[in-house]
Amino acid sequence: MSREQQAVARARKAFNTGRSKPLEYRIIQLKNLKRMFYEKQKMISDAIKKDLNKSVEVTQLHETLGIESEIDLTIRKLKDWAAPRPVEKNLLTMSDTVYVHPEPLGVVLIIGAWNYPWAVTVGPLIGAIAAGNAAVVKPSEVCVHTAKVMEDLLPIYIDKELYPVVTGGVPETQELLRQRFDHIFYTGNSMVGKLIMEAAAKNLTPVTLELGGKSPCYIDKNCDITIACRRTAWGKYTNCGQTCIAPDYILCEPSMQDRIIEEIKKALKEFYTDNPKTCADYGRIINQRHFKRIINMLDDCTIAAGGENDEANCYIAPTLLRDVKPEAKVMQEEIFGPLLPIITVSGVDEAIEFINKGEKPLALYVFSSDNKVIDRIRDETSSGGFVANDCLVHYSISSLPFGGVGNSGMGCYHGKYSFDQLSHLRGCLIKKLNMEGVNNVRYPPHTPKKLSWARFILLKSLQVLKSKSLYFTFLGII
Repeated sequence: MSREQQAVARARKAFNTGRSKPLEYRIIQLKNLKRMFYEKQKMISDAIKKDLNKSVEVTQLHETLGIESEIDLTIRKLKDWAAPRPVEKNLLTMSDTVYVHPEPLGVVLIIGAWNYPWAVTVGPLIGAIAAGNAAVVKPSEVCVHTAKVMEDLLPIYIDKELYPVVTGGVPETQELLRQRFDHIFYTGNSMVGKLIMEAAAKNLTPVTLELGGKSPCYIDKNCDITIACRRTAWGKYTNCGQTCIAPDYILCEPSMQDRIIEEIKKALKEFYTDNPKTCADYGRIINQRHFKRIINMLDDCTIAAGGENDEANCYIAPTLLRDVKPEAKVMQEEIFGPLLPIITVSGVDEAIEFINKGEKPLALYVFSSDNKVIDRIRDETSSGGFVANDCLVHYSISSLPFGGVGNSGMGCYHGKYSFDQLSHLRGCLIKKLNMEGVNNVRYPPHTPKKLSWARFILLKSLQVLKSKSLYFTFLGII
């Protein structure tokens, strides 16, 4: 039996003991998980520094603070989320108890990504624990140091049988996907997402796919250009552009292009100084393979700012590209790096048309002071998330579902959405063995009178059923 098989088998055996189901046990695990981030912050930050050159402050801001907040919310709300949820009834079930009962799915596989290795791996784990599942955690092997820390720390703080960590590369992931799970939660790119879905289909395993895509950013002429460019630059170059919801490209009218370039250059100097390479807040490309992939996108582009690079240190400066053509290399796939192409369009009509020609993105951004422009872009396009006059911040709001649509993914999480995504929302009806007369309408022999009552029961609003005389009339209809 392989190491992966053993991990899944142990998780299944532990789940079958029932110990993950009591709310008290789930809360203990969540509290222990939060304690880990307090006690091992330096160890966590040091590993991310080695992997992505993130500073301690950036690691906390972009990774661990959000996780701690999510844990706090989950602990505070878990009793409510897990409680039976009453639903409306019809006349035939008025005396019955009818409700939705959230229950654990079983054993969940969580496959994390490397760009925000803790946030996108532990985030789903919080939902899995809260919902009462066992979970096999597979951190991304690309973040070598962080994966090792995750493998070392998680078994110390949370139940190592219920929540085992399996490290390794493609062979280990493939072996995991050959096992039977009750849900698979994957964060990464659409190409691998298709392979995950194909493997899951063999066991009819449901999946949550958090993917990516080319997230557009339309900057309208009717807005504060300085603020729009400052926020766009922050959203794009955070984590060296390696963010699934980063603005992938700018759409604007030709007359605005030079101004946008100048304003973004000012913002970059403010954020990362004249030499981003020496700035503690500017990261690195994860490895040389991705470095080469990003640099190759520059072949047919005009650089308006930046472009400096150092392969040995996986450094690419924040780079702006002007007059980019739709057929350029940089527009053929998600960039996932610090290149920001500018494509000129005649206005909002052409911007909407351009966006709709591509796959549905994970996020869509618009900067405008005109609510009609904002509403049009929202209503005439489709994307996983939509933000007006800012970037990225919707990810931080636990009351919003975070997820993609179409090529950018399926399913969603954060807050209660994580709990529901990783629960089976079981419909329950508890009936008493009395009042059999109420059921006569459904029993043979079927007559026109019974059909007439059935039509009334199924098609009329419950409001009309508040009349006691009508209800008692129904009880004696046959």
